[in-house]
Amino acid sequence: MEHNDRGEEVEERSFTEFRRKVRSAEVLSAAMERLLESLHFTGRVSVVVQNGHVLKSGYEEGYFRQQLAGGL
Repeated sequence: MEHNDRGEEVEERSFTEFRRKVRSAEVLSAAMERLLESLHFTGRVSVVVQNGHVLKSGYEEGYFRQQLAGGL
């Protein structure tokens, strides 16, 4: 039973860290964040995860709409 308690404790700590990262917007990698900053990207990036695997990801093109509006 002690082994199971330890596993639950590790899982609880991991989930707490996951929630902290989501709350503090640490979901994106540092490299991706730098890329978005360099592009002055103001759209929305979304990621759908199921059972620990990324099912799909996408973005809304706010950056490109602003570029086109400014160039017209």
